[in-house]
Amino acid sequence: MWRHIASNAVTMLIVLLFMMGGVILWGKNRFDSAGPLAEAYCVEVPSGTNMRRVSERLEADGAISSGAIFRMGADYSEKSNQLKAGSYLVPASASMAEIIETITRGGASTCGTEVVYRIGVSRINVQLRELDPATNQFLERADFNPAEDETPAIYSDRKQSAGTRFRVALAEGVTSWQVLEGLKAMDILEGSVDVLPPEGSLAPDSYEVRPGDDRTDVVARMQAAQERRVAQVWEARAEELPIETPEELVTLASIIEKETALAEERGQVASVFVNRLNRGMRLQTDPTVIYGVTEGRGVLGRGLRRSELRSATPWNTYVIEGLPPTPIANPGLASLEAAAQPLETPYIFFVADGTGGHAFAETLAEHNRNVAQWRRIEAERASQNSGN
Repeated sequence: MWRHIASNAVTMLIVLLFMMGGVILWGKNRFDSAGPLAEAYCVEVPSGTNMRRVSERLEADGAISSGAIFRMGADYSEKSNQLKAGSYLVPASASMAEIIETITRGGASTCGTEVVYRIGVSRINVQLRELDPATNQFLERADFNPAEDETPAIYSDRKQSAGTRFRVALAEGVTSWQVLEGLKAMDILEGSVDVLPPEGSLAPDSYEVRPGDDRTDVVARMQAAQERRVAQVWEARAEELPIETPEELVTLASIIEKETALAEERGQVASVFVNRLNRGMRLQTDPTVIYGVTEGRGVLGRGLRRSELRSATPWNTYVIEGLPPTPIANPGLASLEAAAQPLETPYIFFVADGTGGHAFAETLAEHNRNVAQWRRIEAERASQNSGN
């Protein structure tokens, strides 16, 4: 009898083990199989949360079919305690295994809110936008000037989120003073910059920043980026340029940057200034005169006066010979490249043509005709504006 009972017990144990194995295989299959998400989904992992709360949120949102299996899979893979705060994009049909890998791998957030502090030539603005997982496109939620506008509630709320990413974007042609003023307005940064960076030493670009970053460190990153750009461009410069140092290259590039906003014109504008330098002609460019008036501290906001065009400042290229002593802005890479490799043209004059671009000329007579045409356009616009 005891032998019979023992035999039945062994049989039952085998059946139970077989059933447990089947359950484990079934659970593993669900863990590794495609999930229920019909479209991409953004999951936020708050700072200080745990795997249970995350799994409950995922199950409630329909991203996983079983929170229990999700947690068991996390335990089995030893990732239950490896959650990384942030907002992460989960693709459609993602398996539980893939989701766990995403939320424990870490790195920059891949969805959620992005705040961009834009430091422009004429204004500073803060843009808050959120990624729509379904379209993978950013949707603007707020845009304001931190110095003039009331801070939107959505900004105050979202900047506290662990998944919010922050960037500071410098426009090409901003001055170093404008950059520092923009960094001062960024309430997520700390510290102060006591010395104004040399004009032209900051690279216009987009920089990732984090709450608590020191402003001095952010400036150092901008300077390091510009040093690398200048070194690369200087190494690849054309032969027989009428400039002798990388510093002069940056100065010429800054003038090109301020003279045209059209990418296709930079090479031509560069050629005019190079031709003038080669002939010993004064550059006679208004942006340098404006810099002599403002010293880069803000926008002039009006036309130049005749007295200012005649005033002997170190940057007035109607008065001084050659290049001014410093850059007049922070030039972007394209203007640096144009200064280093200008087009070969016969032009020594240019003036606005009324379309946003410029009319170039080889002779003074041709230039005078272009100037007369531009003045007619200005007069017509003034007449139209006065009639409105």
